[in-house]
Formats: sequence, structure tokens, C-alpha cells
Amino acid sequence: MTHTPVSGTEQAWAALGGDPALLARIETAGPAGLLPARLPVSELARATVAVCSLAAAELAARRTGGPVPLVRIDDGAVATAFVSERHLRIDGRAPANFAPLSRFWRTADGWVRTHANYPHHRARLLATLGLSADTADEPAVDAVAASFAGRRAAEIERTVYAAGGLAVAARTPGEWAADPRRIALSGVPLVRRERIDAAPVRRTAPLTGVPLRPAAGLRVLDLTRVTAGPVATRTLALLGADVLRIDAPQLPESQDAHNDTGFGKRSVSIDLASRAGRASFDELLAGADVVVTGYRPGALDRFGLAPDSLAARRPGLVIARLSAWGHGPWARQRGFDSVVQVATGIAVAEAGPGAPDGPPGALPAQALDHGTGYLLAGAVLRALTEQHDEGGSRLATLSLARTAAWLTDEIPAPADPAAQDGTYAPEKWLTETDSPVGRLRHALPPVAFDGAPADWSRPPGPLGADAAAWLTA
Repeated sequence: MTHTPVSGTEQAWAALGGDPALLARIETAGPAGLLPARLPVSELARATVAVCSLAAAELAARRTGGPVPLVRIDDGAVATAFVSERHLRIDGRAPANFAPLSRFWRTADGWVRTHANYPHHRARLLATLGLSADTADEPAVDAVAASFAGRRAAEIERTVYAAGGLAVAARTPGEWAADPRRIALSGVPLVRRERIDAAPVRRTAPLTGVPLRPAAGLRVLDLTRVTAGPVATRTLALLGADVLRIDAPQLPESQDAHNDTGFGKRSVSIDLASRAGRASFDELLAGADVVVTGYRPGALDRFGLAPDSLAARRPGLVIARLSAWGHGPWARQRGFDSVVQVATGIAVAEAGPGAPDGPPGALPAQALDHGTGYLLAGAVLRALTEQHDEGGSRLATLSLARTAAWLTDEIPAPADPAAQDGTYAPEKWLTETDSPVGRLRHALPPVAFDGAPADWSRPPGPLGADAAAWLTA
């Protein structure tokens, strides 16, 4: 008889292709109810961190020849890490997480949510109203509010997306269930795992010493942005990988965002559209073990970065890719956690029945981003284990929209949701570190197993300031 996974952790571990017997190696503890929501957010958070930790422990066992270390998940550490951007301080300053034009707006028939944290997205939003990119925030907010109030949400969504910006109409769960984007996700696994060639087994050196860093000696090219992808590569850096983040010089990441998700990494600016940039990337790829991408499907293909092309140039590579909408009619559309929550009915569900005329709500954390990030890291680690055993280049594909479907439709809701523990104080899971960008207060990593590193080996530095080279020959 086939066992049907019940808990979120069982479901996530099955999605990663893990041996169900290893689930007995997971222990959980800590205060309950720290991410209170109508949807099972706490279960998603605990599950994704637990399976990522178990995948790391499994790979550590392969490399040491010993048993799989015990995984110890603390719900306090998990909850704190899932809102790491809110806890971050740079010399006492809080980062700017959302720009003034990234918010809900009332429309003639409902609500839309815009995302305009990046200057080019802000400029495209304003262009739909005939405003210049240098329009100050206060008059820009007034102009958007006045325009949107007299228009239908679906029309705003179409117009802004056509201009290259981001505006998403708030849908109810029922409306999302009938949406072609949701229907396209039916039958798509939470983590799509593929072996794309017959490359021979590539085994790294035996692992010794404490702390255990199961990704030690591995090289990771990080072509991701915002939160989900960087959370994944930040985790791989924690576990010992040499992670080199690559940004386009014309589209740099926010330094504040990097101050949160850049721990353990180095950062370089490479223009993949230039001959010199492609040559530099090819040189790095020749020594890489893992490539992680976080762009829309097909967006990097013109640079020769489609999975088949990467594996052909570097047999035995592990490739992990992430997008907002995954497969379907919006596969090539831009998206972020906040707008995916709005499109998928999550925001309406979180508002609850008590405020039918008010704005939609939100999850207590950017849980789609963080949860997908830990799943993505877990998928890489499991692929490395499978490669250790069987060889082959490996591909893992995830999306925020598919994680949203897991949250809304598949993770079982707790029978008796726990109230938030009033004794919770996040300070236990926060620390301070001096860095090239200032003194950082930041969340400690939630990934934990016996012998695991307690913190990253290096703090983030200025974006693009490092050499385009691996640390070791």
C-alpha cells in the first residue's frame, strides 16, 4: 500500500525525493503560534526548514561515511528567520523593505496590489499614467490613487503588465481556482526534479571536522534576486559552499536586500549581454558545481543559460531554477511574493470575513519567498546526494505560485491552532556582526542538525565589489 504523506514536512520531503525513513531523524521544539495566520503558515515554515536541514544532514552523512545527523528544528528560530528582513538593522537603521508605490490601491470594483521597489518597475508604473520617472513619491501616490479609483482592477493589471510593471488584481480563492494560471499548475509537482543527462558520478572530498559543512568545496553561481533565490543560496553558503552572486550592472539589487540575504556570499557585476561578460561567466561555469537562477522562464536562454545548454558545457552540473508563476499563461510574467499572495486568493483569505470592504490582508511573513527558498536549497542538496550516488546532471524547478497552491490546498490545517506564545522574544535568535557595510543585526540561520554551523563564515559586503573568480583553484 502506498503511504500518503500527511504533514507538511512529509509532503515536502516526498517532493524532494527523500527516503521517508529519514523523517525519524527530525525533532522539533520551541514556542508555538509565532506566525499566526488563517492558513497553515507555521507548518509551511517548519516543514521547509526541516526538509532543508534533513537534506543537508543526509549529504553530510554521504561525505563523512557516518550516520545521518539528528535534525533539531526550533520554531522560534524558524519564525525569526522568516521575517529576517524586518529584524535587520544596519548601524541601527532599519532597511527600506517596501517603497511608497508598493501597496494596495482601491479600484472601481475591488483592489490591486502594485510592486515598485525597483526603479525600473516604478518608472513603468508611472509611465502608464503619463508621469515621468522622477515624479516625487507624494504626488505619485496621489496620482496613482486617483487614477486607479475610477478603473477596474483587471484593466489596471493588463495595462501595467503590458508596460513592464507589476500590478495584480486581488482575487478570491474561488476566482483563483478558476483562473487559467491556477489550472495550469494542476498536476505540477511542488518540486520538479529531473535528471537531464548521464554524466558520471562526481564525488567531492570526504568531509571532516566540526562544524559539519556538507556543501564545503562546492561552487555555486547565484543568479537570483529579491528574497526566495537569495535565501536558498544564503543557506548553501552557510553549509560551506563558495557562493558567487552575479548581477547585471544595469539592474543592481537593493543593497539593503543584499544586507539580509548576502551572508556567506561574494558578489560580482557581470554584463551577460557583452562578449567580455559572457567570457567571464563561461570561465566561472567551467569550475562550478551548482547554478541557481531566479528569473522568468526563458529570460536567460539568450545568454546560453538554458538548463540543457549549461549541462552540455558543464556535465554533472546541478541546476536549480525559480520563478514567480511557474508553468502556464503567466510563466513569463514578473512576480514577487506580495503580488503572488494577491493573485492566488491568499490576501483575501487573510483579510477574513470581518472586513469585507477593507483592503486584502497578507501573510505574517513573506512565507512564499522564504519557504520556497528553503525548498530550493533542499532540492540542491538532495540533487547533490543523488549525484553522489548515481551521477547525472540534475535540474530542480520551483515557483512561488506552486508553493502558494501547496499552502492553500495541500498542507493540512492544524486541528487546534495554537495561540501565539506571549513569552516569545526574537532576541534569542538574533545576533550582531561587523561587516564592510556597517554593523549588522540579523537573524541566525534556522537550518540545524547535530554539528551544523551556527552562523555564516562571512558577512555581506557591497554589491559587485568582489572578483569574478573562485576562492580556491
